[in-house]
Amino acid sequence: MKSTMRRLIAVIPAPVLICFAALAPQRAEAVPSFARQTGLPCSGCHYDPPELNPAGRLFKLLAYVQRSNLTEGIVTEGGKKTAGLDLLKSLPLSVMLETSYTSLNSPEPNQQNGNFELPQDISLYLSGAWTSNVGSFLQVTYDTQDDHFGIDNTDIRYANQTKLDGKSLVYGLDFNNNPTVEDLWNSTPAWGFPWVESDFAPTPAAVPIIDGPLAQDVAGFGGYSMWDNHLYLDVTAYTSEHAGGQQPNSGVNFPYNIRGAAPYWRLAYQKLTNSTQYEIGTYGMHVRSSPNSATGPENDYTDYAFDTQIDRTLFRTDVLSFRGTYIRENSNLLASLSQGLAARGGHDLNTFTANAEYHIGNKYTGTFAWFDTSGTPDQTLYAPAPVFGSANGSPRSAGYIVNLSYWPWQNLQITPQYTGYTRFNGGSTNYDGFKRSASANNTLYLDVRFLF
Repeated sequence: MKSTMRRLIAVIPAPVLICFAALAPQRAEAVPSFARQTGLPCSGCHYDPPELNPAGRLFKLLAYVQRSNLTEGIVTEGGKKTAGLDLLKSLPLSVMLETSYTSLNSPEPNQQNGNFELPQDISLYLSGAWTSNVGSFLQVTYDTQDDHFGIDNTDIRYANQTKLDGKSLVYGLDFNNNPTVEDLWNSTPAWGFPWVESDFAPTPAAVPIIDGPLAQDVAGFGGYSMWDNHLYLDVTAYTSEHAGGQQPNSGVNFPYNIRGAAPYWRLAYQKLTNSTQYEIGTYGMHVRSSPNSATGPENDYTDYAFDTQIDRTLFRTDVLSFRGTYIRENSNLLASLSQGLAARGGHDLNTFTANAEYHIGNKYTGTFAWFDTSGTPDQTLYAPAPVFGSANGSPRSAGYIVNLSYWPWQNLQITPQYTGYTRFNGGSTNYDGFKRSASANNTLYLDVRFLF
């Protein structure tokens, strides 16, 4: 999942961004408790974790409840006055241990370069069937920066099936804490590429609100449906739920405080053949928020996006994948303007990401990705500051990612990844006003994950 702190945008001035920029996102994986429940290897639901194949998308759509005939459970029939029981005999628990090494092309001023973390993360998962219609993917992660466990991506859902116009209709309810985490495809932000990310590497300051800033900081409830295994619809309403913040919410020290409810929508169409699966869709979100307060002036954000995903099987076991998404954000930052955090009210932000992957069986994967961000310049919103600021107030950033992943076993992942920047926070040279070039932030990242 993408960090709620590391890439904060519109309401955060540059000095605050500097304090938060080292905090990193946690990225979830396929978990062994699903394999134990279904009797399938990880490759039964994934091209490579966390990328879902059609079987994995169906498993998620149906609330993570499918199980093998050999999965032991405790089952009693219900009646008019008797509640039934349908439990797995053992808790669906899993653990992930992650260690990593990060090296920048040029170190940050007065900072160590070549950082090794053991662990980078330790995650606990409650993932699997709760009943015959309710299941979860629930992650709690140890944060090495704060030295404590905290809630991570959470997706709890109910699902059922019926017929509509003679075609299958799956419908359900969903609770989650990260917009797009409930999505079935890997072209939307929560489960999109890159699959691994560093705790230390600088990242661009500007990012749409739907792409990480609200992750694990909101609570959402909604409904979804899939008709004829083709047409997917999801509508969810979100409100702020600040983990670690006081209740009721005062909003102090939190950059996003949703006023009322923030609607999220998703519409997608998929087509499946024996060798090719493709999806094309749209999604978006509207948020009214007050920075650092639960009352007072509001910032207004409207994000709308288009995405596509194509997976084609080659040579029986290899898969070529393409994913892309474009997000347009229109915002009116009246609250930030009144607090001196922005120089103007109206802003727009455009982000485009695309990646192509080649999977050699389920053991090797090579990925190349390109990303580009542009938007309205604002020298207050994007102020000069060492490493994380912008000399010209522009949010423009662009670059590429090269990733190689190796699974000697399906629950052990070894990944070298290189991120290169052609532009960072508005420039290629002296972008921050302190003589740092975009290429100074180029990052070599080595990551090892073990799940059991």
